[in-house]
Formats: sequence, structure tokens, C-alpha cells
Amino acid sequence: MDPLRPISPASTCHPGGDSLESICVLGIGNVLWADEGFGVRCIEALQQRYEFAPHVQLIDGGTQGLYLVQHVQQADRLLIFDAIDYGLAPGELKLVLNEDVPRFMGAKKMSLHQTGFQEVLMLALLTEKYPKEVLLIGCQPQEIEDYGGSLRPVVKQALEDALALGLDALRDWGAQPTPRQRPLSDVETVTFAELALGRYEAERPPEDLACRSGDERFMPVREAG
Repeated sequence: MDPLRPISPASTCHPGGDSLESICVLGIGNVLWADEGFGVRCIEALQQRYEFAPHVQLIDGGTQGLYLVQHVQQADRLLIFDAIDYGLAPGELKLVLNEDVPRFMGAKKMSLHQTGFQEVLMLALLTEKYPKEVLLIGCQPQEIEDYGGSLRPVVKQALEDALALGLDALRDWGAQPTPRQRPLSDVETVTFAELALGRYEAERPPEDLACRSGDERFMPVREAG
């Protein structure tokens, strides 16, 4: 079961009108595995801090893979945030454009969500419904095997740089980001309130009460000899 909020009809990409081209801003990953949650945390921060034009939709894609295909096919412009192993220094960002994005998504798969989303992009290409412009802002993770962990400091700092780059692109695309004046309620957020970054970090149980990388009751460690 995906721990993230499922996509509802109200959360799909706006199909646009005669003069407005639809923009999807998509964060993918799993917040339960430390830096794997980078993309979702980017979307969370964008929504908390900014409002956008009506033809812009922010989506917490989580690990939903092929379920995201309709949103990619309907978008004229697509901005993606994700943690991707480029073999760079932790926290380093890499920007990838347009038809190169599927190749980089599959370069070094860290989890099944990247396999699924690479297939989404390839399907959009094959059906000739690939967005006019695609920008992937990827971050090199430091830690992705800490279950229940949060973003590492170097990745959390990179998030701010990633947001700045994303906002530049969104302004160029006509997304009209403006600072949010009214705080969001729990029911308006793209992620469940229980998974909001501050609460998630503050309420993590200690290591003796919650596993970090596996549960020895089900995956016993074999002793040498």
C-alpha cells in the first residue's frame, strides 16, 4: 500500500484552454526512506510556500509509477523532482531536459518507482503524447536505507537550491508563482498531515522501538561460523 495520498480527480493536471498550456509539477519518491523522499519534499515545500496559476497542478506522485501516465500525457510542460543516483557528491543537483529524461531516470535505478516512472515517460513518447517541455531536477542522495529517516542535511540544503531552479523554470513557463498568504489546512496538502516534514521528523520513535533497516523477527541475521 502506498503511504502517500492517492491522486484524486481533483488533483489531475489541468488540461488547459485555448491560450493556457497545462503545467504539471511532479514529485516522486518515498518519504519513508530518508533521501528517497527528496522529490515529494520539494512538492510539499512548493505548495506550502507558493500559489500558482489555475493551469498549474502540483502532484505528489509518491511511488505510483504507471498510474501517473495520464498526467504526463495531458501535460504541455512537466517539471519533475526526484532523488537519482548520478554518481555525484551527495546533495549535488543535475538538470536534464526533454527526451533525455527517460534515459537518466533509468541510469541507476534506486527503487521500483524509478522503473515505473521511466516506463511512464517511454509510453508518453511512444503514444506521441510527450510534453512539449520536460525538466528533471534530480538530487544525488546520501542515504536511502534508513527506514523512517528524513532528508540528510546536505540533501535538505539542496532542496532549497532545487526549488529556486524549479521556480525559475515555472516563471518562464507562465506558472505565475506568488508567495502564499494563507496557510494550508491539513486537507489541502498534497501529502498526509502525518507525513509533513516537521511532524515526521519530530515524531520518529527511537531506534530501540522501531526498525531502521529491517526487522530481525522476519529477517534474522546469520552469525558467522
